[in-house]
Amino acid sequence: MNFLHQAISKAFNEIFDHEVSENQIVLEQTKKEFEGQVTFVVFPFVRFSKKSPEQTATLIGDYLKEYCEEVADFNVIKGFLNIVLSDAYWIDEFLNISHPDFGRLPSNGQKVMVEYSSPNTNKPLHLGHVRNNLLGYAVAEILQAAGFEVIKANLVNDRGIHICKSMLAWQKFGENETPESTHLKGDHLVGKYYVIFDQHYKKEIEFLKAEGKTEEEAKKQAPLILEAQEMLLKWETGDEAVIALWKKMNEWVYAGFDKTYKALGVNFDKYYYESNTYLLGKDIVAEGLEKGVFFKKEDGSVWIDLTADGLDEKLVQRADGTSVYITQDLGTAQLKYNDFKMQESIYVVGNEQDYHFKVLFLILEKLGKSWAKGLYHLSYGMVDLPSGKMKSREGTVVDADDLIEEMKQTAKEKTEALGKVDNFEAAEKEQLFEMIGLGALKYFLLKVEPKKRLLFDPNESIDFQGNTGPFIQYTHARIKSVLAKAEKELGKIIIKKTEALAETELELIQILSKYPNLIKLAAEEHNPASVANYAYELAKIYNKFYQTESILKVEDEDLKIFRLKLSYHTASTLKKAMGLLGIEMPERM
Repeated sequence: MNFLHQAISKAFNEIFDHEVSENQIVLEQTKKEFEGQVTFVVFPFVRFSKKSPEQTATLIGDYLKEYCEEVADFNVIKGFLNIVLSDAYWIDEFLNISHPDFGRLPSNGQKVMVEYSSPNTNKPLHLGHVRNNLLGYAVAEILQAAGFEVIKANLVNDRGIHICKSMLAWQKFGENETPESTHLKGDHLVGKYYVIFDQHYKKEIEFLKAEGKTEEEAKKQAPLILEAQEMLLKWETGDEAVIALWKKMNEWVYAGFDKTYKALGVNFDKYYYESNTYLLGKDIVAEGLEKGVFFKKEDGSVWIDLTADGLDEKLVQRADGTSVYITQDLGTAQLKYNDFKMQESIYVVGNEQDYHFKVLFLILEKLGKSWAKGLYHLSYGMVDLPSGKMKSREGTVVDADDLIEEMKQTAKEKTEALGKVDNFEAAEKEQLFEMIGLGALKYFLLKVEPKKRLLFDPNESIDFQGNTGPFIQYTHARIKSVLAKAEKELGKIIIKKTEALAETELELIQILSKYPNLIKLAAEEHNPASVANYAYELAKIYNKFYQTESILKVEDEDLKIFRLKLSYHTASTLKKAMGLLGIEMPERM
């Protein structure tokens, strides 16, 4: 809106003989209940005009209407000047929308890493991981569209006692089962043995308690946990047999994860493995001691005192010299920066880790790491399910693969019930059910602000009306159906648009023109929800336009071409916006 800033600045100079710089002029979107598209609030400037707010606004409005061809009219509500932009202005805006790269911002030379997924290799991905993966992927895609160079990273937790539990249980009770022999995905097979370990461990605890041990003693002395701890020590000393078993079972898990990632439509540019990074951070502890940021207690353990910052004392290295979790994170943060020298590093991790990341980022700042200011924790809330709505393999958590299959099945049942796919080939039907099911899942989880806890209901998400993925997909397919009937006209150039813009035509151009700025803001706020809700608003406005204006049957050829082009660019923008959320758009449904 540069021309309005310039024109209002000029108006103050010529009407009131006062210099007002363009950056002092704040323009807002006009409230829906008033006519106009842009509002200028004059209250801060009445001391220069020496007139009432209404008089000041009216004088500026008259000036804009006379000297600005883009301004068609105005109205004044107290000290609010509501500016009505001309149809000619909006037609020019529409021509900008027609550019092939519309909505993709130019490179800004900034590099950002988005770390998400971060699974454990002792069990399959679950519903919580689904929200994490979809959120991380969407934020990365939005940042890329906003002109950033993006690295999608995955830090895999592939070591520790929990991994040894699955390994030990398979060794003891597995009878050489493999994913091939059981027809189970590798991550499910390994997860099965993690559960088996827990079942046997609980029996041992009960047995020891019956012998008179306390619960705490029984947990520590149960033979299985002692064997798992011994296996971990062997892993850390590089025992060949343990390392070979660890590699074999991890390969099964990675093959399983890859299938789930592919089904979810997410990917990664860089993998980090905790088995390679868990010893990192010790140099940083030494550096912190040298700088006086850390201190040693009498037992030799190393700490940082953050009480002056409203936090507490934090252990950064045990007395025996071994790392704690935050030590690894300090080292991994340094490694990631050394690898990529990014300006921002985003951690997509649930809100139960809010305190951990406050401490981590503060320590790195106190250590004088110049890049620490670019660290950002994208915290998100838990996903709840209506009880009894979904099956789960273990009875406690909903498995990601089960969820994906159930979404496809629900999409199939609802779509077939509506009779919308009777003339589709079998393969096309399957592809469509997958698009609708996964589109519903992704949209439902992403349309809510990340910080909010949400209740996910599969049936509610697959609805062809309301704020859902399938409603937006259906709108896209509807537009494609219109365009398919007018391929010849679509290739023609608009010569003129003589008629005044209809209300819904204007609404469509206005919302389409907001798309690039929406991407910029969504990137700044790391918020896919704003993109999701924009797509819903755009689909709603198009459906209103479709209901009120004739497209294919209109007699004026130029008007027909204009409305077809408007439809085409609506479909294109819907596809771009939903694509940033990882949602595919069907050509027909």
